[in-house]
Amino acid sequence: MQNYRLLLLFLVIAGLTGDYFLLTAPPEPGPTPADAVRLEGALVARLPMATTNNAVASLEIGGRPYLYSFSGLGAGKQRSDIHSRAFAVDLDNGDIEVLGRLVPGAKDRLASIAVGLHDRVFIFGGYTVGADGSEISTPEVYAFDPVTRAYQARAPMPLPVDDTVALAYADRYIYLVSGWHDDGNVADVQVFDSWQDRWFAATPYPGRPVFGHAGGIVGNRFVIADGVAVRGRDAAGRRQFGISETAWLGVIDPADPSVIRWQALPPHPGPGLYRMAAVGSQRLGLVIFAGGSPNPYNFNGIGYNGEPSEPSTLVFAYDPASGAWSELGRKPVATMDHRGLLEVGDNFYTLGGMLAGQQVSDQVLSFRLRGLDQD
Repeated sequence: MQNYRLLLLFLVIAGLTGDYFLLTAPPEPGPTPADAVRLEGALVARLPMATTNNAVASLEIGGRPYLYSFSGLGAGKQRSDIHSRAFAVDLDNGDIEVLGRLVPGAKDRLASIAVGLHDRVFIFGGYTVGADGSEISTPEVYAFDPVTRAYQARAPMPLPVDDTVALAYADRYIYLVSGWHDDGNVADVQVFDSWQDRWFAATPYPGRPVFGHAGGIVGNRFVIADGVAVRGRDAAGRRQFGISETAWLGVIDPADPSVIRWQALPPHPGPGLYRMAAVGSQRLGLVIFAGGSPNPYNFNGIGYNGEPSEPSTLVFAYDPASGAWSELGRKPVATMDHRGLLEVGDNFYTLGGMLAGQQVSDQVLSFRLRGLDQD
């Protein structure tokens, strides 16, 4: 990985312009870091209930690493199975704790997203499903204190979104990129200042707006990939959905966090995918994507095309330093319907999600990239 760090430093120096650097043309793809990768996986624990489309985050509390799951959808995959339960996984011993306090809010919700930052987990939005099937995006934001188990309401989202991507930057800001609002996708990039409890707008997402996309951030560079776009309407006026096989690199201006320089990226390995798990690994200098489904679906796992959706085992990554995609291997267990990939130590984790046959999972699964994590 040392060569990639040197290349990143060269790009920063060579592109320095004024107070911040601009990424102009991507470098020529070189050797990928996956040449000697071996992917290993394990079942770490089981949640007290099967849950999917749940918000997930990780924090270290008192020197111990924990994984957290908030809200989501239970095994029945019906409206009545949407819940507000929360769980904590103690990675030191594999113990699971049911957090006694439900995620606050007037209704249960799914497709929320969470970020662990400082000593809190910030939980954003999601959507509720009415008795008539109507879906409403919720503006609520909560800061969860893992010590007291209390939820504190924070400044609500200016534009409520669900099925979005959340990215933490500079140990202060949380970026929500695109996503779904009530009845359509939005290109908005909304930034939450966790120090001042306020929101501001950043440079909008330049591609066709999406939901169910995935992304991660390394330094001030982040990658957004795939998701679902609205592809028009049929003769009856119903929206038509399709995979957006696009990827974008965003570079945040260190002098002004509201400014993002966007650049279209070439296609990643494999097909376009919906609701992958993703994370930016500062340790490896890579944005890593895992799982998802090539067939976009409603919350019950049945595709918008009427066909049951099946999960993928694919794991791939983007290296912001070299400008190259690489396929890293295959997970032992195919999963989809994730809201994030969690990195703790040398391992990457998913909590719940859906398995083959649209089965809602209670599994806490991990994988390790042997060959990369030994550099």
